[in-house]
Amino acid sequence: MEMGAIRDEDLGANKFLPGYTKEIPRRLIRCLNDSGVRYYILHEPDSNRVVQESVDLVGFVHTAVIRAGKQRLLAVVPNGCNIDLKKFGTLIGEPARLETEDEFKWLFPDCALGAVPPFGNLYGLPTWLGSSLTKTAEIAFLAGTLVDVIKLSYSAYAEVVRPRIGKF
Repeated sequence: MEMGAIRDEDLGANKFLPGYTKEIPRRLIRCLNDSGVRYYILHEPDSNRVVQESVDLVGFVHTAVIRAGKQRLLAVVPNGCNIDLKKFGTLIGEPARLETEDEFKWLFPDCALGAVPPFGNLYGLPTWLGSSLTKTAEIAFLAGTLVDVIKLSYSAYAEVVRPRIGKF
């Protein structure tokens, strides 16, 4: 389903799952609409696993919150790749560690745990992108829910987020 512009009033509770109340964060949709980029939303009512399998996994990304010294950062890497915390710490200039969900969940009140979109700029976090993703034509990611995926071109993503890029 191609989305040119979704209005705030169109973002009700996810009606695909009974009792499922998380919705795509309004700030994410506003950001994409305000930037004028073309994006697609894929809805899948059954499970996170099915959603990830339904998307071209070459461009599917996941996020992690990293603590480096006193700062928090959002790291974005290809699905299935791990973050080398030693390399990441060297890149940042301070020792780095993964934060636990309990440490950062308050930062993303409009997102389901495990579905933080790769837009640190919307949550006051610098975004670091794994350098291998710069060669990807499109990226896809869980859109703040466990059942919705947004897909857009890498160039559009880079234009909107302006991530720092590194090999980690």
